Amino acid sequence: MKAGAPAPALAPTVLIVDDVPQNLAVLHDTLDESGYRVLVATRGAAALERARQSQPAIILLDAVMPGMDGFEVCRALRADPATADIPVIFMTGLTETEDVVRGFDAGGNDYITKPVRPHEVLARIAAHLERARRLSEARAALDTFGRATLAFEAVSGRLLWQTPAAGALLARHLPDAVDAEGRLPLLRDWLAHLRSQLAQRPRAAGTDAEHSVSLRPDQGPGQLQFTLRGAASGGEWLVGVRWDGGDARTPALALRFGLTPRESEVLYWVALGKTNRDIAGILDMSPRTADKHLQHVLDKLGVETRTAAAGLALAVLREDGATS
Repeated sequence: MKAGAPAPALAPTVLIVDDVPQNLAVLHDTLDESGYRVLVATRGAAALERARQSQPAIILLDAVMPGMDGFEVCRALRADPATADIPVIFMTGLTETEDVVRGFDAGGNDYITKPVRPHEVLARIAAHLERARRLSEARAALDTFGRATLAFEAVSGRLLWQTPAAGALLARHLPDAVDAEGRLPLLRDWLAHLRSQLAQRPRAAGTDAEHSVSLRPDQGPGQLQFTLRGAASGGEWLVGVRWDGGDARTPALALRFGLTPRESEVLYWVALGKTNRDIAGILDMSPRTADKHLQHVLDKLGVETRTAAAGLALAVLREDGATS
């Protein structure tokens, strides 16, 4: 490792996308010697596949490539929730203002001009990784306190980012909700309604029932509830998401064991083999709260383990016809 070069403790992965082998070689050696794990792609389609599969910490993206150019690649990355948050640094010989603006409009975070200067590349990567780390910690904190959150661009309605718990809720209950452009068509009318309402009353975000909407999956009971929580800098709307399992599956548990509605929901998901962290994400609560609910459930059932509680719950649900 070169003296003075950053030494990332967790060896972040950098994906380099460039169709010129010489450029790849120079960047690969620089990053490898500085302690990064390096992946490469020479075509846009391959870059998208590798980014989705490997989830790199940052992407160095050539702007001008044959076929799908870097601007198209960046737009596709931003449209996919799985890659939307990955910082992208354009590498370009295009220095005209309109070309730089085009890169930012496509969703790029930064740009460096060719021929690249290794020390500049390392400095910019380190800066963007630190910013990404802080954003990731902030979003994880939202989940920890039971605040599964989606962020939408206020004007376009495009999904900008999501906390891990919010992403898990969408994947579990509405797996095809996000389209190829990174939007949620099921929420289009609601978001348009919000734009109209907030244009008239900009301080009303998150205060009225009209700022919530529920979506019911095609199969089974329950629904996802979306609630506008407020606005962030940069024209982002923060939308909370939580799963409401409804009463269809859990009243038998509540009646049989004397549980509260929340405790019966926790027990239901325990019976389905979910961990406390999974349950926290599903029910939009903190893992600590899920732990407390489960302990109350164990006490009321008179058992010591979640396995024993799950066995009792499954027996009741089968009697009630709530499971197959």
